Amino acid sequence: MSTAPDTASASAAEPGPTGSGAEARELPLFALLALATAVFITSLTETLPAGLLPSISQDLRVSESATGQTVTVYAIGTALTALPLTAATAGWQRKKLLLTAMAGFAVANTVTAVSSVYELTMVARFVAGVAAGLAWALLAGYARRLAPVHLQGKAMAVAMAGIPVALSLGVPAGTFLGEWLGWRAAFLSMTGLTVALLVWIFAGVPDFPGQARGERPKLLRTLTVPGVAPVLFVTLVFVLAHTILYAYIATYLEDLGLGGHTGLILLVFGAASLASIWIVGAQINRRLRGLTVAGALLVAVASLILAVLSDTTALVHVAAVLWGLGWGGVPTLLQTAAGDAGGESADAAQAMLVTLWNVAMAGGGILLDTLGSESFPWAVVLLLLPVIVVVLHARKAGFPARRPSPEAEAEAGAPAA
Repeated sequence: MSTAPDTASASAAEPGPTGSGAEARELPLFALLALATAVFITSLTETLPAGLLPSISQDLRVSESATGQTVTVYAIGTALTALPLTAATAGWQRKKLLLTAMAGFAVANTVTAVSSVYELTMVARFVAGVAAGLAWALLAGYARRLAPVHLQGKAMAVAMAGIPVALSLGVPAGTFLGEWLGWRAAFLSMTGLTVALLVWIFAGVPDFPGQARGERPKLLRTLTVPGVAPVLFVTLVFVLAHTILYAYIATYLEDLGLGGHTGLILLVFGAASLASIWIVGAQINRRLRGLTVAGALLVAVASLILAVLSDTTALVHVAAVLWGLGWGGVPTLLQTAAGDAGGESADAAQAMLVTLWNVAMAGGGILLDTLGSESFPWAVVLLLLPVIVVVLHARKAGFPARRPSPEAEAEAGAPAA
């Protein structure tokens, strides 16, 4: 966060790292891929235990249900600390903060890998969640500031590509490694990747200043900024809908008799998500609201197929494609909408978005114990209906049909330069 927040206007106000002229028309891919790797590590660290529950629970001598709480405590760590830590570190240099957050992952994953005590493992997972809160509140704005204004949507898409890669490839690969060499090796491999990333960030990612004390926005006041509340509502409900289905997809497919297809279905979902990210990156400046509505509709249609036509295996795979196409670009869309709506309070809006995102993830398992896995797709459809209504209603602030032109954003950011 700088003397202007991590928004498009901030990027316009201060010279980008790529200079001017022909260079300003290009994405700084080396730096953006470092951010995408940070996103990958953040996402995979959260979800990796899901594929390793039996072996972890056996080693720690606790039930699989207790071991599953390692995912929940991670989300709780993020939800509880994202807002206060974002405020406390507002004045930090951006690279220093990013390095600190990623170092937190290295420490937490190492402790998780070597711990034989359940309580210590839970503390390490909580620390990883705290590091995630710092990282998520920072990464979206960092990606925007690295790119020239007219390429900020694509920059966000590149950085957020780490999410579907982690979910579709990272989790299966980590599970395979855990089955081959043991679950501890999977977490140690995350430490190794994080150490390599720390060197990459230090050497190849430009730095930006933090935000001056007198210019830091008040977190709660941000809720009154037009457009912020609708974006946060959509974030909470859309992520909850997705989490209900994704976090327990193995259970759902097992109940359908398709447990052996879980890996392939996740791979199909991930490939479609990557395609979605590419489409969103290319069109986000002109079709923010339309892309968000389309994403919600695609996920809703996929859920309807799962609800009424899941006895046909081919249609379940079709549903996975639609689900991935709908969901893949959603993180980019929501973080862009939050940054645009927040304006001078963009960093506070991003921190609130991260908090609600993890609240939604921590609350995804209630239906399994009450109504069973067959309720999952219907719940997703019901949750997405108000999402679509709110997005359509917030056409003036929150989810406009078109984002401000680069020229208008440059003019808006000029006084802060």
